[in-house]
Amino acid sequence: MTSLLPTLFLLLLPLPSRRSWHLALAQHFSAPNTTFNHLAMDAATGMLYVGAVNHLYQLTPDLQQVGEAVTGPIWDSPDCLPFRDRTECPQARPTDNANQLLLVSGQARELVACGQVRQGVCEKRSLGNVAQLVFRAEDPGDGQFVAANAPGVATVGLVVSAPGRDLLYVARGLAGKLSAGVPPLTVRQLAGPQAFSSEGLGRLVVGDFSDYNNSYVGAFAGTQFAYFLFRRRGSRTQADYRSYVARVCLNDANLYSYVEMPLVCQGYSLVQAAYLAPGQGGGTLLVVASPGPMGGSALCAFPLQEVDSRMERARRLCYTMGGHSPAGEEATIEYGVTSRCVFLPSDSPDSYPCGDEHTPSPIASHQPLEAEPLLTSIPHLSAVAALEEAGHTIVFLGDTQGQLHKVFLNGSTGQLYSSLPVGPPGTAVNPDLLLDRNGSHLYVMTSSQVTKVPISSCQNFPDCPSCLQAQDPFCGWCVLQGRCVRKEQCAGSEQSHQWLWSYGAPEGSLCLAIQSLVPSQQPRQEQGQVTMVVPRLPVLAPDKYFHCAFDDYETLAQVDDSQVVCESPPQEQLPPSGEGTDHITVPLALMFEDISVAVTNFSFYDCQATGALDVAAPCSACVRSPWRCHWCPQSASCVSGDSCPDGERTVYHSQEADVLTKGPDFCPHVEGLATSHLVPVGWETRLALRVRNLHHYQSKAASYHCWLELPGALLGLQASLEEGDGDTQLIRCQAQQFRPSPPRKELQVPIYVTRGNTHRVDNAGNINVTLYDCTVGHEDCSHCQAADKNLSCVWCSQGRPTCSYRPLCPPETVESLCPLPSIHLIKPQTGPPEGGVALTILGSNLGSRLEDVADAVTVAGQPCRLDPTLYHISTQIVCVTSPALKDTTGPIKVTIKNRPPSVSAQLFSYQDPVLRNLSPRQGPRAGGTLLTIFGHHLLTESNVRAFLGDEPCHILGPVCPEAIVCRTGPWATPGEAELLVVFGLAQRRLATGHFSYTPDPQLLSAEPSVGFRGGGRMIRVTGTNLDVVQRPLLSVWLEEAPAGPQQLDPQQVAEHRCVDGGHPQAAQDTKAWQTCSWLETGLLECSTGCSANSSGLLLCPSPALPGLARLRRMFFTLDNIRVDFVNASGGQDFLYQPDPHLHPLSRDRPAHPYRLKPGNVLDVEGEGLNLGISKDEVQVQIGKGECVVKTLTLTHLYCEPPMWPPPPLNSSSALPEFIVSSGPPCLYLIPTWEDSIWGRGQGGEANEAAPKQLPAPTPCPQVHMGNLRLNLGPVKYEVEASLPSFPTEAQIGLGVGVSVLISMVLLLILMYRRKSKQAMRDYKKVLVQLENLEISVGDQCRKEFTDLMTEMTDLSSDLEGSGIPFLDYKTFTERVFFPGHHGSPLRSELDVPDARRATVKQGLNQLANLLNSKLFLIKFIHTLEEQPTFSQRDRCYVASLLSLALHGKLEYLTDIMKTLLNDLTAQYVQKNPKLMLRRTETMVEKLLTNWMSICLYSFLKEVAGEPLYMLFRAIKYQVDKGPVDAVTGKAKRTLNDSRLLREDVEFWPLTLTVLVGPGTGTGELQRVPARVLNTDTITQVKEKVLDQVYKGTPFSQRPSVHALDLEWRSGLAGHLTLSDEDLTSVTQNQWKRLNTLQHYKVPDGATVGLIPRMHNGNGISKSPNQSFLSGESLPMLEDGDESGIRLWHLVKCTEEPEVPKQRRSSLRERERAKAIPEIYLTRLLSMKGTLQKFVDDTFQAILSVDRPVPIAVKYLFDFLDELADKYGIEDQETLHIWKTNSLLLRFWVNTLKNPQFIFDVRVSDNVDAILTVIAQTFIDSCTISEHKVGRDSPVNKLLYAREIPRYKQMVEKYYADIRQNTTASYQEMNSALTELSGNYASDITCLVALHELYNYINKYYDQIISALEEDPVGQKMQLAYRLQQIAALVENKVTDL
Repeated sequence: MTSLLPTLFLLLLPLPSRRSWHLALAQHFSAPNTTFNHLAMDAATGMLYVGAVNHLYQLTPDLQQVGEAVTGPIWDSPDCLPFRDRTECPQARPTDNANQLLLVSGQARELVACGQVRQGVCEKRSLGNVAQLVFRAEDPGDGQFVAANAPGVATVGLVVSAPGRDLLYVARGLAGKLSAGVPPLTVRQLAGPQAFSSEGLGRLVVGDFSDYNNSYVGAFAGTQFAYFLFRRRGSRTQADYRSYVARVCLNDANLYSYVEMPLVCQGYSLVQAAYLAPGQGGGTLLVVASPGPMGGSALCAFPLQEVDSRMERARRLCYTMGGHSPAGEEATIEYGVTSRCVFLPSDSPDSYPCGDEHTPSPIASHQPLEAEPLLTSIPHLSAVAALEEAGHTIVFLGDTQGQLHKVFLNGSTGQLYSSLPVGPPGTAVNPDLLLDRNGSHLYVMTSSQVTKVPISSCQNFPDCPSCLQAQDPFCGWCVLQGRCVRKEQCAGSEQSHQWLWSYGAPEGSLCLAIQSLVPSQQPRQEQGQVTMVVPRLPVLAPDKYFHCAFDDYETLAQVDDSQVVCESPPQEQLPPSGEGTDHITVPLALMFEDISVAVTNFSFYDCQATGALDVAAPCSACVRSPWRCHWCPQSASCVSGDSCPDGERTVYHSQEADVLTKGPDFCPHVEGLATSHLVPVGWETRLALRVRNLHHYQSKAASYHCWLELPGALLGLQASLEEGDGDTQLIRCQAQQFRPSPPRKELQVPIYVTRGNTHRVDNAGNINVTLYDCTVGHEDCSHCQAADKNLSCVWCSQGRPTCSYRPLCPPETVESLCPLPSIHLIKPQTGPPEGGVALTILGSNLGSRLEDVADAVTVAGQPCRLDPTLYHISTQIVCVTSPALKDTTGPIKVTIKNRPPSVSAQLFSYQDPVLRNLSPRQGPRAGGTLLTIFGHHLLTESNVRAFLGDEPCHILGPVCPEAIVCRTGPWATPGEAELLVVFGLAQRRLATGHFSYTPDPQLLSAEPSVGFRGGGRMIRVTGTNLDVVQRPLLSVWLEEAPAGPQQLDPQQVAEHRCVDGGHPQAAQDTKAWQTCSWLETGLLECSTGCSANSSGLLLCPSPALPGLARLRRMFFTLDNIRVDFVNASGGQDFLYQPDPHLHPLSRDRPAHPYRLKPGNVLDVEGEGLNLGISKDEVQVQIGKGECVVKTLTLTHLYCEPPMWPPPPLNSSSALPEFIVSSGPPCLYLIPTWEDSIWGRGQGGEANEAAPKQLPAPTPCPQVHMGNLRLNLGPVKYEVEASLPSFPTEAQIGLGVGVSVLISMVLLLILMYRRKSKQAMRDYKKVLVQLENLEISVGDQCRKEFTDLMTEMTDLSSDLEGSGIPFLDYKTFTERVFFPGHHGSPLRSELDVPDARRATVKQGLNQLANLLNSKLFLIKFIHTLEEQPTFSQRDRCYVASLLSLALHGKLEYLTDIMKTLLNDLTAQYVQKNPKLMLRRTETMVEKLLTNWMSICLYSFLKEVAGEPLYMLFRAIKYQVDKGPVDAVTGKAKRTLNDSRLLREDVEFWPLTLTVLVGPGTGTGELQRVPARVLNTDTITQVKEKVLDQVYKGTPFSQRPSVHALDLEWRSGLAGHLTLSDEDLTSVTQNQWKRLNTLQHYKVPDGATVGLIPRMHNGNGISKSPNQSFLSGESLPMLEDGDESGIRLWHLVKCTEEPEVPKQRRSSLRERERAKAIPEIYLTRLLSMKGTLQKFVDDTFQAILSVDRPVPIAVKYLFDFLDELADKYGIEDQETLHIWKTNSLLLRFWVNTLKNPQFIFDVRVSDNVDAILTVIAQTFIDSCTISEHKVGRDSPVNKLLYAREIPRYKQMVEKYYADIRQNTTASYQEMNSALTELSGNYASDITCLVALHELYNYINKYYDQIISALEEDPVGQKMQLAYRLQQIAALVENKVTDL
């Protein structure tokens, strides 16, 4: 069993009443699937030992497991003696071994463990290693039966050290007939070969065991005696149990000294647990007792000294007095023996203190020892332990609810002070409570865990108050150590006041505190003594002392009892006061060494700083401060002390006693202004202020000044003091003319007074004067006349007319009448005929009050009603227009006070706005759509408002005459809304249609979820209604971004302006591809624009992260909707990886070009290359040529460069660039798709035509990964140099010479060959053939090996995918239960007439109830299977119907299945048991299949589904990478040799750009790259395109390949619909070849589109055979059409394919390939190697036990084991076959072969063929027989010949590990099945299934009725009658009712 390391957890310890217990750190140990019985500890080492069911555990003191021994289960029976051969005990069964006794033998260093099996024999194990067995009796005798063999009967014991040996005292109850002769108390030897034998040692002899069935509770060892506590009935006539204590001498090996005595805990008779607590007089026996099974419990204490005294009295009476005393018989002999109390000499008790052979025994006292309960408040106690602390006893009590209680024994009562949980609720605390070696922790055990609990948590209390408030008797505050500790840890704790007990009385345990402090504050300039009173101060030793600490300043303390005197620090030792403060407060601590005994705060103040705190009132601030400060008026200073120096008058502090002149009221101060606060600018004014208390100034000759705080300047004026009334005086300031700069209408100026130039007189409050200027703010006459009359402003016509202060204007120039109004502007200039337009008139002199303009305005001759709330004096009139006729135009007239009207130059027009259209017509319900409203005269009224229904549409930018742009708001539900535009009082509605609110877009997936910090990786987002979003964005919030981000453009819709014609024109968007802006929260938001590829697909480039910014949040913005990336991606956050780093190609010489040989693969090294990108997204360019990426790993990029040097990108450069790129094209990083495609195409064509003699340029490689562009240095092609020119004459001469020479050589050869033998000619021919064959095989192997290496590297990164398309439970159940059935009961409705539906449902519900009868269901199944017409298909179908009908009661279905399996086993045992479950021939076998599918569905989804889906994806990916013949179905890449395409077909991969979107509509198309082959048929292309476009979409949600056509779009050439067969198809000799991309000459990079397929009559498709399907439609393709034309794709179906004339030269090569086609079997090995990892992962997921095995598997295997035992099947191979057939072959092979059962995918024939090979491998791995292969074995078996032995070992280990696991109980399985039933209750409806079941009942109705009536039990249950009732309800069947 796996050892479990202890974990740390915090326990919150709740307390009764008001006490609180702090968190204590505890440790615990637990082990699964077992129950703890006993706990023991080695006192020498502290090591712990746990006795559990079937296990022994060895733990360190910290509960770390260091050892384990398995002790069961074993074959045993309580009715059998220990046996070796199971045949000796037929009734033996696997029996759990509960630990009954666990003791430590310290002297022998052994552990004694006794279990309940084998009649309770014991064994000894090493204390150092519990797994090491020291002794076990191989053939134990009855004298070695120690423990009780029943788990409910207790056994207790002691190991006693006798002279020279250890003895074992064991007490046990009566258990089992074989142990009836074992005495209740025995003494046994521990050493020697007969260990644990009681031979020759003491045995408590019992006359009649039934009368003395003792139930033992505990055993304890004192200094002289061993004690045993038990309970039993006192006599035959006594019905109640009583508690007893027995004792024997420790050195009495014969039990002569046995004495027992009743114990009575008043009212509580049954002892439950006991503990011998140490203490005076030998200690105290603590007993936990209860009144009965249902009562409470109590704690009683029996002093051991009194126990011994009572027992000694009984012994003496029995020895010397015959057991009698004067009061009667007190002692007797118990246990039905013949001994009696005797009359021995009086000295006999002393002579024989432990008895002897002649002394009476066993003695029993009749006088009980009674005790009053100490505590009765805790019910159901189960354990007790105690500890003596500081003279007090603390008891630990455990209860049956998993709680540990701490009780303080205070005299005759117990006080509960703490309770804490130590185990799961409801689990009892075991009586084995153990204290650790140092008494600081308690080990508490329940049935499931051991916990180490600290007995106190003193260290958790940091200060004295918390320590004392804890009320913990173990804790106290050590004053001189400054910490909470136990008393023994506090030095000097015995001395007074040094250790304050936490549990003591409050008055005696108060924390030390400074009770008084004189003085409590002090001026910082003074140094003096501070006296503290500290009650209960400890008395120190003569050489110890206290000291005081004022913060860091320390001084020696003078202590007199509780009074302490300290010297305060000097001023220079004090820290400075902070700015704006007048004091500092420092801690004042009374210290002992470095411990603070008592602490308070002490303040040092500075009166001078106090006066400066309030500049406006320094005196008041001084005398009302919290410090003892006084104000000296003459010197204007704040001082401390008793008064001002030098006899100066003093204003005392407000708290000063016995003085009159104190407080702020006696300060000299200014009360306020004596003159008006209004001061005109430009006029000389003299100010006066009222002052008080200036008589405190002793010098009356002092001068005064007035000060005004003007803006930018402080103005001082001479002032004089005048006497006033009483103590009030006046300060008159010098006259002054004020002219503030710049001029202001009004200005508040503070004013104050100083004595002299510096000593400020207090201001009683804020005193200000108001400077005002009539010329400011009164621009015209009307404004001037409207001014406040108190200002005396008039309109003055002197010189330039202006508003002036009346005294400054000559009287003759004062104007009383203002000029006529002047109209400057009107707005708006248009309005609807209905009127209601708020017209604004701007001008001057438009009246000086509201009454002037009432009814003064007309608009185009119509009155205009004034809006008084918007009237601005003189400058603005707002009025509401009246209705008028359409096209009425005229000026605005304003008439004031019957004077001539003023007429505006602008005209107002009444015009009628008209709405014509709006665009777009739909948008999401959340709003955010930019809506353009078209019409005429829309610029009518300035306040134009738009509404959709009742919701406003917010208008953006200016309203144009012909159009309005607004943004829609949210709408409640999808639907249509009417457009309404409001112009003043006019409302216009759009009559030509409505705006449609569509459902909000939903995001279903987003992938990938990783990218580089440089951004640009394309993220595919799938969802619904995505095409209605106008501006989708992908945004990130960043923190700690650099200070200056690039392009901080706000993310808002671009403003528009109106142009000629009245239409809006959007401002040109000059934003870059990524925009960033700062948010108010300080975060940086960066966004990139997404493109809607279709209604279900968005493509979004990932934003780049600038600088060192960290990602805070990533989200999609869909107009008004924000969706976090983590929600769209299924819970996965987007991860930014560091940008990759690429090394230059020429690392040693970066400046020199890298030399590249044509045909070699380019290897680029770097770091982190594939962390944030995949291979297909990377683009590599060398100049204008493309380097095709083959492999991308973490550190390498491999690409295949062009064969010939490409031209450079820059025509002016001789060095073409090398580019590697990925993701979408950025405007400033990557060229557009069109440039890239056509650039490559043109470059490719030029390269093909380039002669080898051209000079090789030096292109510079560049890498593009998203937004990253990386240059790798120049590349130079190494081209073979052309031969030098050769003179023509020399060529002719050389040619003639060579011709002559050749002619001569040929002549000689011919002559020689004629003479050669025929054998030599044949030999050379063979050599040539072998050479050609060797070359061919070598080329093919090298090619396959290269493919293999590339594929193995690419596959893992390509299969990242976008999630696993699991089927829902309902569909999964349908496909597993009813494979091949088109109509399933899960999908259909009840097909009965409506009139009978209710009656039929009633009958079906009764049938459901009848199925719950086990007898009926078993009879029903057996009856059906006996019918000859009941086919195997019917059996499977009915079994699945039953599975559905009983799905809600899976535990009942499991019981039925077990019963039927038992019956099936009984049948096969008579035949051949190995054939059972081999096929699905019976209903129980189908039930088993369905049951496993239900139970393992969650295991499939959570564990095995992912590797299985990855295997399926890997197979499909590999198959699609090679050509597949559409007619024969053979493929280049396969594992099935019958499906292998053996011909060498040349093919090239192509990457097509697929347009996905709404087609020719207004929506934007999305471009998606798709990988295909040039040899693919058009249908194969469509399938691959759909796979890649809908990569993350389940297959059932994709469009059908038959519903779409493939359209090639080639620029100006137009659109061409491609098909498998059309007029261009090539037909030769009755063979028609299917069209491929190569046939149509579709180039790499071509643009194609998927368009809906239309009928031929529409002219869209020209081919009559567009419905051709690859793979799935092979039978349709093989026959061809009726004219005899046969179809072919890659190879023809004949043996000898016709060779075209133009390829006659390759005939020899083709014959060579045909000669040995097996060389192409290397493709099988290549495919196997590629898929090996995925096959291993799948097998490992199925056969691994690293995670918990599903409980259903364990339960089934255990049941099969039980069946084998029941029917005596010992052949392990048979059991292996059963388990294999029931799980691996029945469920897992079916799942492997049919992934469509669990995934929403399509399985093609080629993928199915490969899965068949893998499934067969799995089948071969499950057999026990040896897997032999030979040269004649099938290729499929040869492929996995090396792996099958390894897989066999996995299967065997899987079975073995499951068998070793703990048995799955019936209750656990039922609980799991009930949970399954509840989880999927809503998915399964069984009404139709019941109806289908009834159809079978109806078909075999008579047979079923007969079988039910023949069964006697069925007759009693009236099963036939109930079935007849059901028949009558369901179909009105006439019955015998």
